[in-house]
Amino acid sequence: MIVVTYHDDLKEVQADAALAALLGEDHTCAPFDRLAWWRNLAETCDMLPLIAVARDGDARAVLPLLRSGRKIIPLANWYSFRTRPLFTPGADQRALLTALARDLAGEAPHITLSPLPDEDGEMALLAECFRKAGWAVFREQCDVNHVLPVGGRSYAEYMAMRPGQLRTTLKRKSGKVAVELYTAFSADAWAAYEAVYAQSWKPSEGSPVFLRRFAEEEGAAGRLRMAIARAEGEPVAAQFWTVEGGTAFIHKLAHTEASKPLSPGTTLSAALFEQVIDRDHVTLVDFGTGDDGYKRDWMELIRPRYRLVMMRPAWPGNWPQIAKAVLRRLAARANHG
Repeated sequence: MIVVTYHDDLKEVQADAALAALLGEDHTCAPFDRLAWWRNLAETCDMLPLIAVARDGDARAVLPLLRSGRKIIPLANWYSFRTRPLFTPGADQRALLTALARDLAGEAPHITLSPLPDEDGEMALLAECFRKAGWAVFREQCDVNHVLPVGGRSYAEYMAMRPGQLRTTLKRKSGKVAVELYTAFSADAWAAYEAVYAQSWKPSEGSPVFLRRFAEEEGAAGRLRMAIARAEGEPVAAQFWTVEGGTAFIHKLAHTEASKPLSPGTTLSAALFEQVIDRDHVTLVDFGTGDDGYKRDWMELIRPRYRLVMMRPAWPGNWPQIAKAVLRRLAARANHG
């Protein structure tokens, strides 16, 4: 028999041996699927989790969620590359997720999940199970994810396939800055990163406390890859990556506006690509969400990210939104017809 429970206390999740194993460092291959990531969100971003769990014997299905008024949204923030359901090995994913979707009807009349991947059918499975559980489900693409499948290449082989302008820039500018690489957390390097970010083109950091704690935890686990570029001794560019499960994740990068003529970001990216390809031997580099033009110079594959909007048809408050969503869907079909 499938039992559904909800947890706002992550200690309860940790106490379940099957869940602890599923969400622990030995099982996950990405930070966003880890209990430590959710704990960091809860403790530094003032989020009250709603961890939805379906249990059947030793099998588990988990959705990391968050209440937002009458709605439910993912337990995630701007640093999260994606959100998705998680399952213990061998679990009946459809049965568990359908039971979870059916029970969530008693928690909220409206659920929005994004950004969802679909490389392994995660988005399609969620849509199928929520529809089966009686929800009206609407799908749309909300973002893209740029990645590099390394394909067994060396760093030199990879660089030989980059656009000519990028290679020319790297050749002309690489000696203009000094590069420091870190595989453990350094308070001095982090201070340099924050100084660079404050002078960059980017908006103010969403949650600097969250990010520093994440960097400290990744450094302690040996997964941190960080680089600082200096010109005349002053930090002018910084990048923050992590490596695990054969994937390098590019979390943050910035350079000062004044240093733009030196192209320090290009030099740093090259140094980190060499690190993760030739020394960490990753099979994939993940540049997160967003369709920034510079990502196309380094990446070779674009994967869609989706938003699923699920609404209970019997709740009157959903009727206007359902009607609008249905009309948009009919119009889209007519335009493609």
